[in-house]
Amino acid sequence: MDKSYQIKNYMEHIVFSQMKDILKDLHVCTCDKCVYDIAAIALNELPSKYIVSERGELYSKVERLMQQFEVDVMAAITKAAELVKKSPRHEAKGG
Repeated sequence: MDKSYQIKNYMEHIVFSQMKDILKDLHVCTCDKCVYDIAAIALNELPSKYIVSERGELYSKVERLMQQFEVDVMAAITKAAELVKKSPRHEAKGG
């Protein structure tokens, strides 16, 4: 197999690129544990969208995918953030 090609779930890129702004507006914890929990929950609610990249370059189809799924991604991140906010799995801070 040619190792210059990679298969990636582009939905991961979309989720992580939108999360910072969404989480800021929701006033949720942004420690690494909570951010990754939110991403995992959101990604489990969204369809996988695999694309082939060549040496790290993504095809132009990516831009269409982002526009097509932006609203669904925002809703999934918001729902996941509320779940994590209610029941965070990180250790209590301070004290």
